[in-house]
Amino acid sequence: MDGIKIVSRNRKAKFEYELFDTFEAGIELRGTEIKSIRAGQVSLAEAYVRTNGRQAWLVGAHIAQYDQASAFNHEPERERRLLLHKREIKTLWDGVRLKGMTIVPIKIYLRDGLAKVEIALAKGKRQYDKRQDIKKRDMKRDIDRALDSRNRK
Repeated sequence: MDGIKIVSRNRKAKFEYELFDTFEAGIELRGTEIKSIRAGQVSLAEAYVRTNGRQAWLVGAHIAQYDQASAFNHEPERERRLLLHKREIKTLWDGVRLKGMTIVPIKIYLRDGLAKVEIALAKGKRQYDKRQDIKKRDMKRDIDRALDSRNRK
């Protein structure tokens, strides 16, 4: 992956949601926001994407204020417009409106100096699905440990 630096991941996204289609979107930023992103001061913990069929916005993402900007700083949790093609926005809108899905941001990264966000159409997992995922992960970990200890001997 040349020219890509992952700044922030939404670690709970894969656990809380079943992810389907993924999209790469640009973010419309103010001057000090890109400096904070380059410094890695971003959180996607409570973030989601909202759309009305014509535009999409990243809501709830926290981009910390840039310390050296003083009076010219930005609002840390403002809504930020996502830069997507019309057909991508239509696909997202149809997924939300017709299929009852939600749009979650997965990660924010820098590609050739530009901030990008990877978003996905997702459906919330049920409690038993989460338990099955935990069970599979634990079984895989136990198998890996057993094979690892066996190879050491």
